[in-house]
This record gives sequence, structure tokens and C-alpha cells, in this order.
Amino acid sequence: MLKSYEAIYENGQVKSISEQPQVNTARVIVTFIEETLPSKKRRTAPESIAGKGKTLGDIVSPIVDEEDWECLK
Repeated sequence: MLKSYEAIYENGQVKSISEQPQVNTARVIVTFIEETLPSKKRRTAPESIAGKGKTLGDIVSPIVDEEDWECLK
């Protein structure tokens, strides 16, 4: 059975953050998550098109009637 526990690796030592597992011997997999990862930048529209979009009709219902859809059946 796999269980996850959060810990910090600091100066060659692993320090547990959450409760420590109650085991004497275990095989472990260590994944390092760098804390200096850049945060995701929010995408923005290019200046040339920013603010020029328009909402046509109701944003919940389609503009065209269902009968006018060209779908393969």
C-alpha cells in the first residue's frame, strides 16, 4: 500500500512536516519539488485585439436554431 507524507529536505536531512509513518523499515520514493519554480503567468490578449471582443446574443443558448446546424448523423 502506498502512503504519502510531506517532509522537507534540508542540509542532507529529511524533516517530517506531517505525522511520521509508524514503520520500522520501508522503501521510499523521493520527489524533489523546487520552491523557486516560477508561477504561471496569466495569458493576456495582444494589445492589437485587447478589448475588441463582442458577445453576440445569449451566452448560454446558441445563436442559430438547432434546425440550422449542419451536423452529420
